[in-house]
Amino acid sequence: MPILDEKVDLLYDAIVRRNPGEPEFHQAVHGVLDSLGAVLAKESRLARDRMIERLCEPERQIIFRVPWQNDRGEVQLNRGFQVEFSSALGPYKGGLRFHPSVNLGIVKFLGFTQVFKNALTGMPIGGAKGGADFDPKGKSDGEVMRFCQSFMTELYRHLGEHTDVPAGDIGVGERELGYLFGQYKRITNRYESGVLTGKGPAWGGSLVRKEATGFGAVFFAERMLEARGQTLDGKTCVVSGSGNVALHAIQKLHDRGARVVACSDSDGVVHDRDGLDLALLFQVKEDERGRVSDYAERRGERARFTRSGDVWSIPCDIAMPCATQNELNARDAATLIQNGCALVVEGANMPVTPEGVARLLEAGVAFGPGKAANAGGVATSALEMQQNASRDSWSFEHTEGRLAAIMGNIHRTCFETAEALGVPGNYVVGANVAGFLRVARAMLALGVI
Repeated sequence: MPILDEKVDLLYDAIVRRNPGEPEFHQAVHGVLDSLGAVLAKESRLARDRMIERLCEPERQIIFRVPWQNDRGEVQLNRGFQVEFSSALGPYKGGLRFHPSVNLGIVKFLGFTQVFKNALTGMPIGGAKGGADFDPKGKSDGEVMRFCQSFMTELYRHLGEHTDVPAGDIGVGERELGYLFGQYKRITNRYESGVLTGKGPAWGGSLVRKEATGFGAVFFAERMLEARGQTLDGKTCVVSGSGNVALHAIQKLHDRGARVVACSDSDGVVHDRDGLDLALLFQVKEDERGRVSDYAERRGERARFTRSGDVWSIPCDIAMPCATQNELNARDAATLIQNGCALVVEGANMPVTPEGVARLLEAGVAFGPGKAANAGGVATSALEMQQNASRDSWSFEHTEGRLAAIMGNIHRTCFETAEALGVPGNYVVGANVAGFLRVARAMLALGVI
C-alpha cells in the first residue's frame, strides 16, 4: 500500500515539525504509526477525521515552576510538567517521574504511550504523564517533602478522582506519594483517596500496586511462552535495573521457577551465576537503598560486579529490560540473539530502540512491547481507584488474581489482533492497533472535541 504508506509518512513529518526537539516523542509516535497502515485502509473514516493528528496532540500541556528550599535554607528551582494526553476512555491516568532527565519531550512520549497502554487494559482510564527534573537521590526526607509540597501546590488544581489521577514512576515511590497526597489533602480540605494511586496500603493504597508492574510483565511473559508451548520453569533470565519494577519482576520470575542471574543499576552490573539471592537483593536495594555493588560484595565469590559491564552480554533464555528508555540497542539485540535468547519482554517504557526491536523480530525472538507487557502497574492503579471509590480493601490474593486476569486479556487481545492482521506473533502490531482502535472509536463516538 505505497500510497497509504506515503500518507502516513507525511503525517509523521508534520507531527515532527509541530513538535521540534522531542526525539523520544517522535520515536513513540513513529512506533505506533508504523503499525497502522492496514487499519487506516479498512476504516477510512479514521483518516478522514484526522484521528492520528488528534491523538498525537495532547488535550492539555501544563508546565510550571517549582521553588523549594534545601536543608541549608538555599532556594532551589525545578520545572514541573503534566501532559494530559487523552480522556476519551476515562479520567487522565499516568505516573509522575522525578528525574534530572525529565523534559517536555520525555513526558509527552510517556503520556502518548500511556494512552494506548491504558486502552489495552480494558479499564475506563485515559492517558497522561507528569513529573519534574528533580532528583530525589541524595536528598534528605525533609528536602523531598518540601519539593513535593511545592510541586503539589501548583499541580493540585488540575487533579481530581474524576479528572486526572497520577501515580508514581521513576523517583516517585510511596514516600513521595505520601508527601504529595498530604499536601493535596491539606490544600483541598478533602480526603479524596482516589486522586493518587500507588499510596501506602495503610492510607488508601492497594495491595499488589507496588509489585504490579514487575509481576504483570512476568504474567505477560508466561502467556507468551504458553503460546509457544513453554513455561518459565528452568529458564535463565537477565533483568536490567534494580528499582521497583526490576525487583518485583525478579521476585515473580523466581517464584515461577526461573533463574535470574543478573541485574544492574547506573553504577554497573552484578552477575550471580547461581541465581540472585532474592532476600539479600531486597535487603540491599529496598531496606538500605544500596547499590548492586553492595550486593556483590556481600555475596562474595558467587557474584561478580562489573562497573563497565553490559547486562545484555550475559547468556540467557529471557531478557527483561526494566530500567529506562532506549537502554537496549541493535548491538545489544544482536548479542542476545547470538547467545540464544528467545524472549524479550519490556518492563520499562520503550527500553528497546526501534533498531533493536527490528533486529529481534527479524531473528524470530518473541518480543513483548512495554505498552502491553508493563501495563500491570496502571491496571492495578485502576483497581486501587475502584477500592477507593467503594471504600473497600481487597486481599493480596484477590488483587493479584485480578492483575493476572487483566494481563492474560491484554495478551489475548494483542495476539488475536496480530493474527487477524496477518502478522501472527507480532505483539508490537497487535498492541498498537488494538490500543489505537479502542481510543479512536471512543473519540469518534464523542464527536469533534
